[in-house]
Amino acid sequence: MSILEAAFLGLIQGLTEFLPISSTGHLTLAGKLMGVISADHPERWTAFIAVIQLGTLLAVLIYFRIEIWKIIVDFLRDNLTQRKKYSEQSLYSRLGWLIIIGSIPVGFIGLGFKDFIEGAFTKNLYVISTSLIVFALVLAWAEKVGKFKKEMKDITWKDALIIGLFQSLALIPGSSRSGSTITGGLFTGLKRDVAAKFSFLLGIPAILASGLLEFYQSIHFLDADGTINLIVATLVSAISGYFAIDFLLKYLKIHSTKVFISYRVGIAIVILYLITTHVIGA
Repeated sequence: MSILEAAFLGLIQGLTEFLPISSTGHLTLAGKLMGVISADHPERWTAFIAVIQLGTLLAVLIYFRIEIWKIIVDFLRDNLTQRKKYSEQSLYSRLGWLIIIGSIPVGFIGLGFKDFIEGAFTKNLYVISTSLIVFALVLAWAEKVGKFKKEMKDITWKDALIIGLFQSLALIPGSSRSGSTITGGLFTGLKRDVAAKFSFLLGIPAILASGLLEFYQSIHFLDADGTINLIVATLVSAISGYFAIDFLLKYLKIHSTKVFISYRVGIAIVILYLITTHVIGA
């Protein structure tokens, strides 16, 4: 993999991590078209994807730096210093609890199915294209039944747990982490932009844990070129991810997710066409 290829993959990661269209699906498609995915060592591709997600995590931390700081300060104050009841805690302190609760499902499922997730099956483009379509239909269903009334202050621990369960579905390649969590948010009645914002905040623990774990486990096969490529891809994903966050939050204030639903189905059809015409292998 060249530096230019790494930068291109970082750009794809940053743009597609936060849009509900599956970063893994787009990265795997690009990786196969570019011939940079090793069939003998699919775990290396999984590690590459997980590590450059740290760039998109950096984008979240910078974009929501004020909210994140308030969550940390208020959570520590209301739970350690002043020890308030949950109902008496500030919005930001309660958000801290909601993020913790929502992160539990993906933590258990991610650890339990780690070997399967890193295997070749989850890099299969048939699996990815099917997931793109299936979860597009689920998102369309959420758009149909969603009430779009709840603000951030209205999220309950049950809502957080439901959204967290949807986030765990993102372990299926092609589902999209942001797409899954936004879908869960819509099912619980959140406004579209609120669902997206909570999705981004909820993703912080999951992205941080998977990225650091994969980085630690991939150190042994990283050479100088591989390290440089990772750094470049991660930095590019951080920059492009920042703008993707800003775009989506503004877009969902006045639009639905229908354009992303249509896009998911369209890219899935393109992937299936490329496979059946033997342009790329599944």
